[in-house]
Amino acid sequence: MEVAEPPVLDAAGYQALTGASDVQIADLARFQELLAEWNEVMNLVGPLTIATYWTRHALDSSQLLDLAPEANTWADLGAGAGLPGVVLAILLKGRAGAKVHLVESMAKRCRFLEVVAKDLDLPVQIHNARAEDLKLKVEIVTARACAPMTKLLGFAEPYLRSGATGLFLKGQDVATELSEAAKAWKFDAELRPSQSDPRGRIVQVKGLTRVR
Repeated sequence: MEVAEPPVLDAAGYQALTGASDVQIADLARFQELLAEWNEVMNLVGPLTIATYWTRHALDSSQLLDLAPEANTWADLGAGAGLPGVVLAILLKGRAGAKVHLVESMAKRCRFLEVVAKDLDLPVQIHNARAEDLKLKVEIVTARACAPMTKLLGFAEPYLRSGATGLFLKGQDVATELSEAAKAWKFDAELRPSQSDPRGRIVQVKGLTRVR
């Protein structure tokens, strides 16, 4: 069975697909510039993915808002390159009460996030800390390319146990990851299709307890 190729978008195509405003497109384009600039000296994303930024990074991140359009408070675990957290913050900028917590344990990546947040005047709070050490009350906890599900659920446990819903961006091996995670955790999971890659999935997680 053939798998459809993901869409190849430029800024105009992304705007037509998502309905993003001109201001949001300008901010997203500026983020692309900063990501490319810092990627020259720091391993943030695969270099070849900069060319497919509007699909691989912008759309991949922003599709989460379609699943939680009313959510104002988010936590992005292992926020490193600002994906999906910075993209979400760009789209939430100007909304009353909106805040995205960018949680990143590596100090040098936090410096990148600080530069981006200041440049784009984003509603974010940056935490140079391990995700599982924080007690943040948020509506949505998310992550992309952070860790396999078993370990990721451990990082997200404080947030999920405080009532957050998990929206985790995963690739084609998600079923295997979930099977492994079920050995250590009890949780309710629903798989949603990815707009940016037909092989990818968004894992919606509610409720989390450790297997005794």
